[in-house]
Amino acid sequence: MKKIITLLCVLLLAAGMLFAAAEAETSAKMKVGMVTDAGTIDDKSFNQGTWEGVLMAAKDFDLDTKYLKPVGTTEADYLKEIGNLYDAGYKMMVTPGFKFETTIFKAQTKYPDAKFVLIDGSPHAGDYNVTVEKNTVSIFFAEHESGFMAGLATALQLKTGAVGFIGGMEIPPVQKFNWGFQQGVKYANTNYGTNVTMNPDNFIYQGTFSEVAAGQQLAASMYDRGVKAIFAAAGGVGVGAINEAKARATSGKNVWIIGVDVNQYADGIYSGDKSIILTSAMKRIDQAAYDMIKAELNGEFPGGQILTFNAKNNGVGIPDVNPNLTAAVQATAKEVFAKLQAGTIVVSDVKGNLIK
Repeated sequence: MKKIITLLCVLLLAAGMLFAAAEAETSAKMKVGMVTDAGTIDDKSFNQGTWEGVLMAAKDFDLDTKYLKPVGTTEADYLKEIGNLYDAGYKMMVTPGFKFETTIFKAQTKYPDAKFVLIDGSPHAGDYNVTVEKNTVSIFFAEHESGFMAGLATALQLKTGAVGFIGGMEIPPVQKFNWGFQQGVKYANTNYGTNVTMNPDNFIYQGTFSEVAAGQQLAASMYDRGVKAIFAAAGGVGVGAINEAKARATSGKNVWIIGVDVNQYADGIYSGDKSIILTSAMKRIDQAAYDMIKAELNGEFPGGQILTFNAKNNGVGIPDVNPNLTAAVQATAKEVFAKLQAGTIVVSDVKGNLIK
C-alpha cells in the first residue's frame, strides 16, 4: 500500500510539473523589437509611426516590446542592436527605412529563426539585387497617391496662391511624395477651378532628415516669397518648417504646413487647439507594423514577399478628420479618394508624368 501511495504521489508531482511547464509556455509573451534609424522614437514621423504600430499590437495581443537606438547609423551599428534584441529573446523585429536594407540582408540569414519587417526598403548586399528570405517581409507605400490627396485637398482649401515643397534626402519615397503632391494640385486646378501655383524654386530637397534649423530657414524664405503652404516631407527638417509656421501663425500670419507620414495636426498646435497643419500625407506605417505582427501571431507571416500599401488597401491617404479643411473640401477629397481606390484615377510615380 505504501508503495502504491508513493507511486501515486510521484505521478501527481510529475503531472503537476508538466502542467506548470505547459502553462508557462502558453503564457509566455511574444517579444517584438524595433531598431530606430537616424531619428528618435518621438520624431513625429517615421520612427514614431512604426513604434506606435508595435505598441498598438502590444496592447491588443499582450506582447513584450522593446526598441533600441543605435549609437550611429552604419550597418554595423544596426546589426549590433539587432543582435542585442535577438540575444534578449526578441525574435520578431521591425526596422523603419531604406537605411536598413543591407543590414536586414545580412540579419535574415544570420538569424534564420527570427522574423524581420523592413519598412520602405528591400534587403540587398549593396548591389540592389534584392533577396527577401522566408523570414523577412518588405513593405513599401504608394507615397505618390498620398501626396496626390494632400495636394488636391490643399488646392481645394486655398483656391489661389502659391505652394511649396521641402524634402529631406532626394530618395524615391520623398520624390514620390513631391510628384504626387504636384499632380494633386494640378488635378484640382484642372477639374475644380482652383488657381494654385507651383514655382520650381519653391520645390527643394534639403539633403538630410535631421537639420531642424535648415528646415526653419528654408520655410522662412518660402513664406517671405509669398508661399501660403509648404508640404514638408523631411523628418527633422520638416520639424523646423513646422516651427517657423507656428511662429508666424502666433504673430498673426496666415501660413500652413502639410504634414507627412503620420497625422501631424497635434504637432502644429500653436494656440489652444489651433494648428498650422492643413492636412497630412499619411503612410499608415503604424497599421503596416501592426498587421505584420498580427499575421505572425496567426501563423500567416508573409515571409519572402514584397508588399505595397496603397489607396486600394487603405495604406495611404489623408486623415479622416482634418479640422483645417472645410466640410465641402473633405467631402470632395473623399469622392476623389474613392476614384483612386477604384482605379478611375491613376497617379504616376514617375517625375514629369501627369495622372491618367
